[in-house]
Amino acid sequence: MVPGASTYRRNLTAVAAALIFAAVVYASADGSWLKRVPDADRSRTNPYAGQKDAIAAGGLVFGDHCAKCHGADAEGRGKKPGLRSSRVQEATDGEIFWLLKNGNLGKGMPTWVKLPEDTRWQVIAYLKSLGKGGLFSYAGKPAAEKGK
Repeated sequence: MVPGASTYRRNLTAVAAALIFAAVVYASADGSWLKRVPDADRSRTNPYAGQKDAIAAGGLVFGDHCAKCHGADAEGRGKKPGLRSSRVQEATDGEIFWLLKNGNLGKGMPTWVKLPEDTRWQVIAYLKSLGKGGLFSYAGKPAAEKGK
């Protein structure tokens, strides 16, 4: 046996395991949770979509519950995804509602089922407003008032 061969094999195995783990993490971060959303949930519509008061209220809830992980600007933080991404903006309101209800604990996304349904819909209205020219900023303040 060649000296150091067992160390080389251990290191090679560790590198291979790390690469496989990274691939699994990347695959899960690509929105694969969307495949688990039942059609009935996927087609749900947000009763607060586009309502400025609801968007503002959702921004406040976002600041209290979501900004810690997703960033105050919803651009993401560390391994936590940004919520301004096309994946989130193109997801149906029902898909996002399902995620808030069920979470994705394997990826660190808690379930927010303890928040009232109306509140979850308001958060979704806020998130969707971020992708449409930034109607509202963090904490539900109209974009024109940023920095005031």
